[in-house]
Amino acid sequence: MTDTASESPAKGARLALLVGGLAAVGFGVAVLVWPTKTAVALTGVIAVYAVVAGIVYAALGLFSKGIGAGGRIGHVLLGVLYVVAGVYAFGSLKQSAVFLALFLTIMVGVMWVVEGFTSLFTLGQSGSKALTITFAILSVIAGFTLLSSPSGVRYSCGGSSESRWWCSAG
Repeated sequence: MTDTASESPAKGARLALLVGGLAAVGFGVAVLVWPTKTAVALTGVIAVYAVVAGIVYAALGLFSKGIGAGGRIGHVLLGVLYVVAGVYAFGSLKQSAVFLALFLTIMVGVMWVVEGFTSLFTLGQSGSKALTITFAILSVIAGFTLLSSPSGVRYSCGGSSESRWWCSAG
């Protein structure tokens, strides 16, 4: 006899994984088919999140009794920053999408370079030195390649009208 109470969390986890996987596939297809519209839509979702999070942070700062004065002021200031960022993003979705793409590209490039050098610095603790050195070299090269051409702007400037806005939106 099986315990139905222990099956329920497993079913919930499987359903969550299925829904998350389907959403990821849908998002991936949307990025491939409509890259510009998807970037703008994603920026809109992030802007909504920023406004909602800002309201929540401000409410925590204003109505929370268990936080000291510094924490309350910090929550209110953070809330205001979130709301301002969200409203600005809504005001210029295309420019915000370009900024977001460039920011994330530069951040990933820097992280790859740092990760490569970190791998080299920890080479003594590595089980496979050849694999670690290979990973480090590839990571540093990939990072510098990404940083030297953020988001492929120079390649998309001559592309379709769907990709040209990346060049003129800044």
